[in-house]
Amino acid sequence: MPTYTERPGAAEFAPYYAPYIERVPNGDIIGTLETQLDSTLAALSKVPEERGTFRYEPGKWSINDIVCHLSDAERVFAYRTLRIARGDKTPLSAFEQDDYVAVAGADGRDLSELLEEFASVRRATLTLLRSFDPEVWTRQGVANGNPVTVRALAYIMAGHERHHLRVLSERYGV
Repeated sequence: MPTYTERPGAAEFAPYYAPYIERVPNGDIIGTLETQLDSTLAALSKVPEERGTFRYEPGKWSINDIVCHLSDAERVFAYRTLRIARGDKTPLSAFEQDDYVAVAGADGRDLSELLEEFASVRRATLTLLRSFDPEVWTRQGVANGNPVTVRALAYIMAGHERHHLRVLSERYGV
């Protein structure tokens, strides 16, 4: 199985994604995404179901909201990845995460169900990324008005998850 270890350069993504990409360790990005799935599921599977609706402060997302957001955001990033990988030059729109969370209904679902959904989404992302030939990784498109490559999107997905796991650890005690 091929590995993809070259990190994206600064011209491959919008500056606001730099903190996500910086969180990703050097090495095979597909391996990183696989390992993250295992570690995220291990950490969050220990959270009691009734704690899924916990918010560390009024107005903040619940644990369920965050897990649902991880799935939603990864779907959006993977969709962008697919479009760019296939050579689609159509500029891709932004998505407003707070609007998605507000209508997702995550607190009406079991945390275990949300984790199962995230695992399915991540596995689909991994299948997609594994299907790419080496030259696909540097294909560039436009998302949210900014250039982005397939490689950068893979790193963004990994960094986005790391960001939220850090928040869950620091603010929610997960």
